[in-house]
Amino acid sequence: MSQQVWFVTGASSGFGEAFARYAIAQGHKVVVTARSLDKLAAIAAKAPDQVLAQPLDVTKAGDAEAAVKATLDRFGRIDVLINNAGFGVVGAVEETPMNELRAQMETNFFGAVAVIQATLPTFRAQRSGAIVNISSLGGQLSLPGFGAYSASKFALEGVSEALVAEMAPFGVKVLIVEPGSFRTNLAGGAMRHMPALDAYAETVGATRDFAHAMHDNQPGDPAKVAPAVAKALAADVTPLRLQLGADAVDMVRTHAQKLLADLEAWAPVALDTAL
Repeated sequence: MSQQVWFVTGASSGFGEAFARYAIAQGHKVVVTARSLDKLAAIAAKAPDQVLAQPLDVTKAGDAEAAVKATLDRFGRIDVLINNAGFGVVGAVEETPMNELRAQMETNFFGAVAVIQATLPTFRAQRSGAIVNISSLGGQLSLPGFGAYSASKFALEGVSEALVAEMAPFGVKVLIVEPGSFRTNLAGGAMRHMPALDAYAETVGATRDFAHAMHDNQPGDPAKVAPAVAKALAADVTPLRLQLGADAVDMVRTHAQKLLADLEAWAPVALDTAL
């Protein structure tokens, strides 16, 4: 594999850190970004000639453009964007205040799009590259209590699907990654729990308990995600979506089968709406 330049958001922990360490081990140049440079020091120290650490708050106007400019000044190009920065919210729709819902969308959707937009001119000019958007199995389906989080990932997947066709003429690949439960910090410090209402104890209670209990107990290994993504990007035909983990594969398959079953069952009604 020829040397590439990887640009990783949310690189201070979890998937972002795992992607950065994988790319460094492969001999690539790596730009690691996060809101705090202090959290990136250990990664940068690992290979100072290969790594550029840049502050990037994806919700702050101008940060993405500044980080991209610094990347181009140092390395001259970007080959792979890993759009990973994000956090989770647990709470019923009624339990989730609008300011929390907006904050979720600002980071997981608008923040991700801001980074994409900052990199697109470079990708178009190069006529090559790859955009990897880290979604979730919750980007394909939603569960009680994960409405806000899934909404942000649904939105990201919608943009990603449009980007596939928009970037194809420029030789740029777009990949949506849909992990299940992996041992990252998402269920720890990166998960916000909304105040609980008794009315939702039966529906959201189990989700809330699951979110608390899964931290440091998830079956997925974050170190195995980057090699899987690299394999998908290197394929002649890169999939639009890559589910990772047995839970993601099983739940997305079941959801898709239910979707198709409903489509067939209600097709006569659907088709009987023409003028």
